[in-house]
Amino acid sequence: MSTEKIPATVITGFLGAGKTTLIRNLLETANGRRIALVINEFGDVGVDGEILKGCGIETCREEDVIELANGCICCTVADDFVPTMKKLLDRPDPPQHIVIETSGLALPQPLVRAFNWPEIKSRVTVDGVVTVVDAKALAEGRFADDEAAVQAQREADPNLEHENPIEELFEDQLNCADMVIVNKTDLLEGDQHAEVTAELKGKVRSGTRLVATRHGKLDAAALLGLGASAEDDMANRLSHHEMEGEEQHDHDDFITFIVDLGQGHDKDALLARIESAIATHDILRIKGFVDVKGSPARLLVQAVGPRLNSYFDRPWKAAEPRATQLVVIGEKHMDRDAIAALLRG
Repeated sequence: MSTEKIPATVITGFLGAGKTTLIRNLLETANGRRIALVINEFGDVGVDGEILKGCGIETCREEDVIELANGCICCTVADDFVPTMKKLLDRPDPPQHIVIETSGLALPQPLVRAFNWPEIKSRVTVDGVVTVVDAKALAEGRFADDEAAVQAQREADPNLEHENPIEELFEDQLNCADMVIVNKTDLLEGDQHAEVTAELKGKVRSGTRLVATRHGKLDAAALLGLGASAEDDMANRLSHHEMEGEEQHDHDDFITFIVDLGQGHDKDALLARIESAIATHDILRIKGFVDVKGSPARLLVQAVGPRLNSYFDRPWKAAEPRATQLVVIGEKHMDRDAIAALLRG
């Protein structure tokens, strides 16, 4: 039996930055390496896991995609994450690499620290923490330390008394990173790329690599094998609360809910309602699967901010119930009932 530790890569980043697309591209260039995926989503519908299970990549077996949907992975380490890791490591044919996709609302620091638990420390190491950022969103002043944007959000939310929780999450995800994937650079114009790069360089730790990508296309050889042993370097990866002397993480600043829309939708009409809901309400993210009338395939819907994308990802399975469920994620002041009513039409 080999005594060499199994490397694990933690992929984090804000909602809709492109984490799942990055992982899919990683699997396509893994050259047969056995990779297990641990997918954590904030909500009860495993959209990201379903996308990866249906990707058609030979090395991406269903049994190698493990979904943790009982809450944010950084808050359920003892109950969910550690037992999951032990099961993976105890397999007769353990994976050669483990990739963990965190929820967009997760702090990476508690997760990385969990690799020091005795049950897993001698058997696995954090090869690297990869943070994916939406370059276009940053160029627009969203999820960045932009005084005007922070002030606008404070004015819009009477319950926000101190710092914007999105800003804190973004700061934490960058401060823990060994590599920052600056994604969606194809959407930038003029000097925006240089401006975004300069902004990020001012936020990350010394030695953190910035890698520009389009559509999350990055070869596995570049993403894996960073050799960071991040669990042994926690003093340099403090979270916002830790730097302020706090040790807690609260998701009360966000709400997540599921809108069940039933079957047989007109594609254009539903997409129009989704666009209207995004434009009218303070929604961070919408994602889910849609049953389109007359189509044998399910429609995958992904929206972050004002940008909405959709495509048919695979045919419905014979025993699979055709249904439409959308996960809506946003800050706590969102009008849940009004959003649901608008989506239902």
